[in-house]
Amino acid sequence: MWEGIAVKRQEEEDKVNRQQVYKEIEETMGVVPSFLKALPDSSLELEWQTMKQTQMEPGPIPNKYRELIGLAVAGATRCRYCTFFHTEMAKLNGASEAEIEDAVHFAKSTMGWSTYLNGLQMDFEQFKSEVLKAVAHARKAPAGRK
Repeated sequence: MWEGIAVKRQEEEDKVNRQQVYKEIEETMGVVPSFLKALPDSSLELEWQTMKQTQMEPGPIPNKYRELIGLAVAGATRCRYCTFFHTEMAKLNGASEAEIEDAVHFAKSTMGWSTYLNGLQMDFEQFKSEVLKAVAHARKAPAGRK
């Protein structure tokens, strides 16, 4: 009997908490997206706080660049939801069409080289050594030649 009362009380608290989180989401985004509504009570607040902190609040990397990184990752992982989201967020944060295209092109190039290097099972230690030599060489180059 007492167990049932405790469960009911927890469910009521979760509903109140859910409504508070929904209010904050709507104040921030103007809408409570269905993907957030689908989250269980136990993780809604944590997921919202994490999303807000990593996707929306300023950080060491300016938001425009974080969104371009997100777009490149989304393109590489072929997630159409994330691709759409990060494209729109990149635009909202000032990214131009040229920057968006460049981020996606960079991801395509990186994925291509990754496929090639991993597929041929290139020696990783040799690769690291050669990259470090190339970086050292670039550091020595005159400013106009980099």
